Amino acid sequence: MRRLPRPHLPARLRRRPVPTPGSPVAPADRFRFTDLLGEATADIGSRPGRLVMTVLGTVLGITALVATIGLAQTAAAQIARQFDAASVTQLVVTPRTASTGGGTTVATTALPWDAVPRLERLAGIESATLLAEVPLPEAVVTTVPVNDPSQPPSAPPPVYAASDELLDTLGGQLATGRFFDAGHDRRADRVAVLGARVAERLGVVRVDTQPSVFIDGIAYAVVGVVASLDARAELLGAVILPTGTARADFGLAAPGDAQARIAVGAGPQLRGQAALALAPDDPESLEVDAPDGRSELGRDVQADVNEVFLVLSVIVLLAGGVGIANVTTLSVMERVGEIGLRRAIGATGRQIAGQFVAESVVVGLLGGLIGAALGVFAVVGVSVVRGWTPVVDPWVALGGALLGAVVGLVAGGLPARRAARIEPVDALRGGT
Repeated sequence: MRRLPRPHLPARLRRRPVPTPGSPVAPADRFRFTDLLGEATADIGSRPGRLVMTVLGTVLGITALVATIGLAQTAAAQIARQFDAASVTQLVVTPRTASTGGGTTVATTALPWDAVPRLERLAGIESATLLAEVPLPEAVVTTVPVNDPSQPPSAPPPVYAASDELLDTLGGQLATGRFFDAGHDRRADRVAVLGARVAERLGVVRVDTQPSVFIDGIAYAVVGVVASLDARAELLGAVILPTGTARADFGLAAPGDAQARIAVGAGPQLRGQAALALAPDDPESLEVDAPDGRSELGRDVQADVNEVFLVLSVIVLLAGGVGIANVTTLSVMERVGEIGLRRAIGATGRQIAGQFVAESVVVGLLGGLIGAALGVFAVVGVSVVRGWTPVVDPWVALGGALLGAVVGLVAGGLPARRAARIEPVDALRGGT
């Protein structure tokens, strides 16, 4: 009799002994973690339309979270930079004053006229300027050379004397024309720069027609109009002359104060150095107003912006988690027959629950990765359009991706528990 050939089987199956009732299950026959992932990912890929809709909720949530946190950090950095530019980068040196018997105050000392080069030699000083109000109690400031007695009298605008570094130090912008330079100051040229408010008041809108302003009957050629200033905004309503001109025409005796633009954080060290540089024999005769550090107001605004964006991000993320939970619950209801079949052939409730949890985690992780990438691109795109410097913490992007998996884990927990409690007989009866 001819023997039939035995079917070809893998060696591990040919050597496997037949299990007896009550004997432990071999490791190769157990439902391993790799099998769990395989089942979870296979079922996810079988429904691409539903996968897209499920992932979309998580993508939107994580994108909103990463983008809002990134935009909050970027916007807060811009806000803090604006506050810092206006508050923590300005140093002012003024002489100390003393009260007289008549109730008035007088300066106990005077700033040197070479205060600007002395200050600019200090580390942390980026630019400096002298500033003084010119005392003209009876002067008339007008653009009309002839005084018309029929016109009602009006208070003249203040007149200030400044050095040529004023715009650079105070963060000023010109509306038209130019600012006077060191040559005008040295030669005591009769030129003037108007603030935007006083220029509107005097009717000066352009300088190419060579307009003049008359101060106490003396004509000064208007060379420019200042549109804005980050500090000392009162100068927008004043007429500004070179210090040399004010000394020659009005006998200005000494500068009123010296103001400097400093690097952020350099205020504490410059507080003592500036007084020594300007009055080495008596530094206590000068008052130095220097910032301690970053603006407290800017820090508070930054914190408020972060809180608002974070709350919005959490709300959107919760919406994504609810979407995952709804889709996972629907999947459990549609796959009751499959669950019953798996339970009937030996799958435990823990394995069924693990499969659905794994599916939710994979969906959440996939949505987190896509959402984190889109969030980073959104921050960079908005920053490029607005001309900002993007600020994106790498841990925020990584945390957003992992948070998607956590949301999937939490959202799939309840549906997975429900699937694990389905009895095989009821599942097979309901699934048929």
